Formats: sequence, structure tokens, C-alpha cells
Amino acid sequence: MTAKPFLRPFVSPAVLLAFGLLAAMFAVLQYSVRAYVPGSLDVGGFTLENFTTLLRPLYALAFWQTVVLCLETAAFTLLLGYPVAYALVRVRSPALKSVILIIAVTPLFLGEVVRTYSWMIVLGNNGFVNSLLLALGVIERPVQMMFTTFGVVVALVHVTLPIMVIMLAAGLSHIDLNYEKAAQSLGAGPIRTFMTVTLPLSMPGIVAGFSTAFAWTFSAFATPQLIGGGKVNTVSTLVYQLGFASFNFPFAASLSLTGLALTFAAIALMRQGTRALERMGAQ
Repeated sequence: MTAKPFLRPFVSPAVLLAFGLLAAMFAVLQYSVRAYVPGSLDVGGFTLENFTTLLRPLYALAFWQTVVLCLETAAFTLLLGYPVAYALVRVRSPALKSVILIIAVTPLFLGEVVRTYSWMIVLGNNGFVNSLLLALGVIERPVQMMFTTFGVVVALVHVTLPIMVIMLAAGLSHIDLNYEKAAQSLGAGPIRTFMTVTLPLSMPGIVAGFSTAFAWTFSAFATPQLIGGGKVNTVSTLVYQLGFASFNFPFAASLSLTGLALTFAAIALMRQGTRALERMGAQ
């Protein structure tokens, strides 16, 4: 089946983009099975040693820390994003709806480096948060928030929140309000109506937002590198250190592929575990 004439201008760029993506993935794949030659940018013969090296505790710990960081970021983003998405969908005032939408998606219009440096100013020992707490007398000395997992999670929640809000809003907008009215007519209060009707019916949006936030966080680089300051190891920061500091491109390539495979596996497990919840929401 051939594409219709008016679709051809859109199909051709998509095909070229897919070809470029496949070519890049093939280049990373062939680098991952080549030997590292110290002191040279050239690579050696074919080997699987790069993948066996990943079993060392240092790299296994980096994978584990990355997964935990992604789960924490996705969970906090969901907790913060759900009320915003709910207000965005249910508010009646068009002006207020526009204000909520603009505030929610503003982080997407900021560059990653600019956004990260802004958080460095906020979270630093002499930053806004510590200065405010010191002025209020809440603390006697600055609290260390930079170069910690807490600081990295805070900055990552900021960047993933717009995606979560958009996906949750899409899920909430498809809920028929008659279901909630029926529950209320049967004596259910606002909290029970939300827990038994609204929340289950919004489960597809929750699953989609959580999975996307997890994958988005797994590939984040600038935020963990700058906010973490080398003390919060993730897969992306290790790839940078190995590829551009040690010039060990073969091992960096194997680390990238393993991280990609781990992301797909984690998302598949999350989808499998929440399939029952999605079926409950579809009923």
C-alpha cells in the first residue's frame, strides 16, 4: 500500500529520521563489541569483555542507583502532578485553565543547562532555600542539598512534571463525569468518589505518565552531572566519564546499550504490574 500524495512530504522526513536512528544505533552496537586500545581513539577486534565488565560491583551499583533515582523521581512527579492535572481538567474558568497550563509546561521551554544552573543557585549553601531558612531561624547552618540525591531528585522532578501533567490531564479528560455523579447519588462522598471512581478511571494516564517519567529520568545527564557533582553516579554520567574523560568508547557504548535494555525491561515490568489496574480503570 502506497502513501497518499499529500502524506508523502511527511513520510519522507520520518523515513530519513528512522534511518539515521538505526544507523546511529548500529554504530553504538558495533562499538560495544570492540576492544579498547588504551591511548588511542582506534578500537581493536571483536570482544564481549565490555559486557562482562559490567558485572563488577561499581557498575552494578550505578545501575541500581539509577533505577532507584528514576523511581523516586517518577513517584514524586506523580504526587505533585496529579493535583495540577486534576485542576487543569476540572477548573471551569478558561483564564485560570490557561494560567495553570502555562505554569505547568514552562519548564519545557527552558534549556536543560539553564534550568539546572538555576537549581544550583536555589539549592546551594548560600542559595535561596538556605538563606530563607537561616533568616527565619529554622536552621543554624546551611543544609547540604547540592551534590546529594535529594537535590538531583528535586531538579529532575521539575523537568519531568510537565510531561506527567500533560499525560494525566489526557487521562482525566476522558473520564465521563456521569460516573462520579452516579456514585454521589448512591451516597458516596467526595473522597470515596475519587478513590473508587476517578482514580481507577485515570489509571491509564497514571501508568503512561509514570513510565514516561521513568524513561525520561534514566537518560538525564546534565542535571545529575551538575547537581550531583560526581557524587551521584548514574548510567549517563558514567557514559560521559568513560567516553569523554577516558576515551573508552567501546565500554561506554556497551554501558549505553545495557542501560537502554534495562530501561525497556523496567518499563515492561511496570506495565505488567499495572495491567490489572488499567483493566480496572477501563471497566
